[in-house]
Amino acid sequence: MGYMAAHGLKRARPAELVPGTLSVITARMDYLPRATTEGWQAIELERLDRPQEAVVSVYARGRDYHKVLRNRLQALADRIAAHIGPFGYRVFTDSAPVLEVELASRSGIGWRGKHTLALHREAGSMFFLGEIFVDLALPHTEAVSEHCGSCSACIDVCPTQAITGPQHVDARRCISYLTIEHAGPIPLELRPLMGNRIYGCDDCQLVCPWNKFAQRSVLPDFDERAGLSGSTLIELFAWSEAEFLRRTEGSAIRRIGHERWLRNIAVAMGNALRVRSDPVLEVALQGRADHPSPIVREHVAWALAQSQPA
Repeated sequence: MGYMAAHGLKRARPAELVPGTLSVITARMDYLPRATTEGWQAIELERLDRPQEAVVSVYARGRDYHKVLRNRLQALADRIAAHIGPFGYRVFTDSAPVLEVELASRSGIGWRGKHTLALHREAGSMFFLGEIFVDLALPHTEAVSEHCGSCSACIDVCPTQAITGPQHVDARRCISYLTIEHAGPIPLELRPLMGNRIYGCDDCQLVCPWNKFAQRSVLPDFDERAGLSGSTLIELFAWSEAEFLRRTEGSAIRRIGHERWLRNIAVAMGNALRVRSDPVLEVALQGRADHPSPIVREHVAWALAQSQPA
């Protein structure tokens, strides 16, 4: 993620990123779908035991959070201006080199968990973060203490061992990075470890004890879209580029593009074939063997090579 390094100390010095900044207002927005049932963590973990089911990270099954949170932060800034008069500000939500978790930790929203995500005693980690940089000298809120203790569940469960130690993640091994941010071929040694995760990975959050307190969103925006939960790999692999764009309109998934979508699913299909040979899966893969993209072709060839003898 070179864009973070390219901005240097602006990440840690808000006034250099937005001149005139005196304070930062931080906010969280819960994203579990409204229909989430008790025991949702176990339900999500069970998906990983069904090799032919496509698993999309919970946060990405609804509307693109960037748009939702940015609009709500803008509305908050408008309300503040209506109360105190015009002031200088800029809204951020995962849209610039901002150290969001550090700001959230210092402002009392939560503490940085061992998986590096922000944790809240009454909301777990299933929430988005956003900020308003303002030119107002606001009273400071106190940071909260850490409450991970000796627990290492998130470190232990990471499929690719990307969490190299408490509060340290090697993004190059992280499935979320590989399936979303990484544009090239997925490293061969990591492909078998990805299982059926085709967009993001929630494992470290699913095993976190604090997420039994995760809050349901009050917004319909994060309700699950049809096709992004419980679908088979074959169903999603069959999407044409036009269908992919239509199905992911307004979704965070759209930005990875159809090529990476097929790349990710091909890896998952190869992993399913490692578990059990399946002629239907093989036929679906062979249908993309001559895809115009060399990335897709290579991952399809790898997937077909994983087939176990009957």
